[in-house]
Amino acid sequence: MRRLAILGSTGSIGTTTLGLVDRFRDRFSVASLAGGRNIERLAEQVRSFEPAVVATGDEEGAEKLRSLVPDFAGEIVAGGEGLVRVATADADLLISALVGALGLRPTLAAIEAGTDVALANKEVLVVAGELMKSTAQRSGVKIFPLDSEHNAIFQAMHGQNRSEVKRIILTASGGPFLHTPRQELESVTLEQALKHPTWKMGDKITIDSSTLMNKGLEVIEAFWFFDVPVDEIDVVIHPQSIVHSMVEYIDGSVIAQLGIPDMAVPISYILGYPERLPLSHLPSLDLVKAGKLEFHAPDTERFPCLRLAYDALRARGTASAVLNGANEIAVASFLDGRIAYLDIPRILEGVLEEHPRVDGPDLGQLIEADRWSRERARALAADRR
Repeated sequence: MRRLAILGSTGSIGTTTLGLVDRFRDRFSVASLAGGRNIERLAEQVRSFEPAVVATGDEEGAEKLRSLVPDFAGEIVAGGEGLVRVATADADLLISALVGALGLRPTLAAIEAGTDVALANKEVLVVAGELMKSTAQRSGVKIFPLDSEHNAIFQAMHGQNRSEVKRIILTASGGPFLHTPRQELESVTLEQALKHPTWKMGDKITIDSSTLMNKGLEVIEAFWFFDVPVDEIDVVIHPQSIVHSMVEYIDGSVIAQLGIPDMAVPISYILGYPERLPLSHLPSLDLVKAGKLEFHAPDTERFPCLRLAYDALRARGTASAVLNGANEIAVASFLDGRIAYLDIPRILEGVLEEHPRVDGPDLGQLIEADRWSRERARALAADRR
């Protein structure tokens, strides 16, 4: 029986994970849960899986949860300390699925406590990849990739010699504006940006997908996951989202992981690793029905966020943390209707240009870089009203 701690239990990754736990109750149980604003859904999860510890975003949410599960005998906590409490509960694996830098402290706390981590919260490695990797090595902890692209690379590298890897190739759907002319992007509406053609995700990740920032963050994440030089990490646009990523080896062989676009597949691979779980409820991939599979080079002129991510990764130090913090504020500003769509990359570029980079940062310096970047992004967003 493998015990799970889940950060972000009410989001898409969390609910999919719990669906798999429910399907395989003889193999998995839930030690702790941390949910977001959907307290009703969190209450349902508490009743169904009976964790020992549950966290909400704030004390108001905790009080509401207590009223919804009056017979719950476990511990209900709130805020940042509550997230750390959930992450360090008595579990074999932490599912880190929060959105944004919020997941940094609790995920690091779990690693320090010796708990293996399945990471869907890409910002954790984007902001603090070097720190996370070094701490995991000291603690003897494994960090597994849950994102479909990195999970695909993980599968394609299984049993292979890392020294024989020539490059890794991340695929991107291209989002809703793959063929939209540059001038039309100036007038993109929020409704248009939230219409992802393939995946069903939260608002922030959907916007990141549309700007290709999501893929930029994944490039940075891949660098830390797989120890591959930045110039050996490529991105291709693949609108069908059937090939989830590929690895090319020094003999010219390319191993790709294909599958239906359903997050239950990569999550189940990590939950059962090194075994595979039988997902008989999912349809098989029908390549005949899928038809033509397309691949295109990304256009970094129309989608400069991808270029900015490569720039930040090459700069190292606190640059990636600054890029991520500024992006979270810029995307939130667009979601709130305070800036235009193309203001997102403009704000990111402005913040990166102003940033006094710190090399080899510790946790305190990373947190300060994140704080500074958010403050500058807010100021730049205000100037664009």
